[in-house]
Amino acid sequence: MTDASLEFEIQPNSGVPIYRQIMDQVRALIASRRLPQGALLPSIRQLATDLEVNMMTVSKAYARLEADGALERVRGTGMRVRPPETLPTVAERQEELAPLIEPLVTRAMQLGLTEPQLIASVRSHLKERQSWNKSPSTSRG
Repeated sequence: MTDASLEFEIQPNSGVPIYRQIMDQVRALIASRRLPQGALLPSIRQLATDLEVNMMTVSKAYARLEADGALERVRGTGMRVRPPETLPTVAERQEELAPLIEPLVTRAMQLGLTEPQLIASVRSHLKERQSWNKSPSTSRG
């Protein structure tokens, strides 16, 4: 997977360790099937360069994902997505968003935005991410 680094968005000031951000995003890409079984991840060096982070940070994320069973090391090739035991349903993936949505809704209310205005804002951000519309749609639920 040569453009995997384009799928990652690191926020150094978020308070979440960078290795953890990488792990969470790899898991989300696997859950959404955008990183299918057998897909190769970028090398540690390549991802670290693309994200402008220390190689040890990427190495730690990959090692923990391997220990968790999400990835497997392929000698001479790199890290590959393992076959999952079960993939999360749409409802489970939506539930994972709940802790992120609650503060967004609260802040929108504090700013006096209406529901249509909040939804329009979210749609605007989705449009900015052209890859969103190109991602495979899954309706497992």
